Amino acid sequence: MNNVYYGKLIFELSREGRHGYSLPKNEMSDYRMDFLPSALLRSEAPALPEVDEMTVVRHYTNMSNNNFGVDTGFYPLGSCTMKYNPKINEDMAAHPSFCNLHPLQDVNTVQGALEVYYKLQESLAELAGMKEFTLNPFAGAHGELTGLMVMRSYHMSRGDEKRTKVIVPDSAHGTNPASAAVCGLDVVVVKSRPDGTVDVDDLRPLLDDTIAGMMMTNPNTLGIFEHSIAEIAKLVHECGGLMYYDGANLNPMLGKVRPGDIGFDIMHINLHKTFSTPHGGGGPGSGPVGVRAGLEQFLPNPHVVRKDLDEDTYRYDVEFGDNSLGSISGFLGNFAVMMRAYTYILTLGHENVKNVGPLATLNANYIKESLKDVYELPIGGVCKHEFVFDGLKDKSTGVTTLDVAKRLLDYGFHAPTIYFPLLFHEALMVEPCETESKETLDAFIAVMRKIAEEAKTDPEMVKSAPHHTPVRRLDDTLAALKPVVTYAELSSMEN
Repeated sequence: MNNVYYGKLIFELSREGRHGYSLPKNEMSDYRMDFLPSALLRSEAPALPEVDEMTVVRHYTNMSNNNFGVDTGFYPLGSCTMKYNPKINEDMAAHPSFCNLHPLQDVNTVQGALEVYYKLQESLAELAGMKEFTLNPFAGAHGELTGLMVMRSYHMSRGDEKRTKVIVPDSAHGTNPASAAVCGLDVVVVKSRPDGTVDVDDLRPLLDDTIAGMMMTNPNTLGIFEHSIAEIAKLVHECGGLMYYDGANLNPMLGKVRPGDIGFDIMHINLHKTFSTPHGGGGPGSGPVGVRAGLEQFLPNPHVVRKDLDEDTYRYDVEFGDNSLGSISGFLGNFAVMMRAYTYILTLGHENVKNVGPLATLNANYIKESLKDVYELPIGGVCKHEFVFDGLKDKSTGVTTLDVAKRLLDYGFHAPTIYFPLLFHEALMVEPCETESKETLDAFIAVMRKIAEEAKTDPEMVKSAPHHTPVRRLDDTLAALKPVVTYAELSSMEN
């Protein structure tokens, strides 16, 4: 039966007179609509498909089967931490006791939810080595902006208004300079060494009394641990700046290294990455921000506190005072993501959370060492959670990183991140995460080696991949510049 509907659009299945729904009588039908502007009123009925309910169900079910997710296959998307999300986390986030709450309920009726907020704040502070956390930011980039606002508020409160520059490594995520710009700060780029780490010699002359702070991801975007971090933090602090930790790559550090212990003053955490939430396509997300002791007063309000240390009663509080950023989001952020994160932490427990980072590191190094003879490895040595190849080692075939990524689809694997970071022309960034088995890693390694061999024996087949997917290779540039988003547009193109 699936073959009947496979690949067809819902408009193609439309037959005049068929209905897949039955709406109740419109009680407003006898009322005049004069209060609506005429420009908002339809002059004719919308062109909607006429289909029965079963056709609708089969159509969208078949469409969903074309999606690729971590539940359907290996998803080594570098920098994105596409780890498996345990279903118990989903069950807790969807529990009626939590998902049916309203943020405007009386505080006495939401004590359970507030307890989750409070204990998650405590757990993140302990795992990150920070004094206090706010859970309000809705995403990682939102967390970056919030953290930079804390940084700027700190300097402004001291009358140090000339500190308007933020140092960002050339290997940083694109959100770093973007967040700094939105915050009204100027970006100063520091170069990387050949091994991918920050060049301390290039950093020194950049430090003066105009520097508000430095943003760093550790391990960095290349998956390399910044071994000079103690010296870097010392230099930035000596010039009066603050250290900001981008938590995008916290996963390999979890349970082993706390950012607050190695010199960072402010950080954000991508809960949806490190602490489990199905993400991608713009959401959902959460970007809690933590600060060291002395910076709590600058965090946004409200936050959750215990009413009495001897009593498990919780309340909203705005005690951060006049220096607080105020409100940076609706209510207290994305509660469902926080519920998943707290469940994840409780499920792992103190004895198992320390295994996350080492397993992620082991998996990444296993793949890297197994493929470095056929794929170009620009930076050797031990990586952390991810690593970057610079395309195939044998470039004489003309097969590019894009070709390799497309061919992987034919074998049922999602492609790694490609052409990022920009330090390498044919970058291919792999992050396997700690949740993948050795059997899965071995299967991926075997396919990557097979593609490398195909590039030599039949390069045109690789260059024209994919061959076995519902949609073949697209013109990516045209798709971005002139996307076809309606059936009418598609019909006009076909005609």
